Amino acid sequence: MVPDPYNPDGTVPGAWSDADTIELEDAFIASSSSAATQDATRSQVLQSKSLYLTEPTADVATGDRIRAGGAAFYVNEIPEADVNPFTGWQPAKEIPLDRTLG
Repeated sequence: MVPDPYNPDGTVPGAWSDADTIELEDAFIASSSSAATQDATRSQVLQSKSLYLTEPTADVATGDRIRAGGAAFYVNEIPEADVNPFTGWQPAKEIPLDRTLG
């Protein structure tokens, strides 16, 4: 986040070229779904995937951009790392990702 030029008390997302980059160990992206949408002026595909991390405390938050190969996905939801309330077992962190094509 960087200072908002129009509101000195607020912040806005900064340029991706200035963003920190971290490597996520033991992570994989799995397909979820895609949907084609069309209107009179535009055709696009909305693609949803999920990022799975074996480390539930990994530093991934809403607003982050995840790069995998040549594709960029965005974290638009709150990442969850559920814990079994009876055993304390925590299998993995699942993070929904979105990508818009077109």
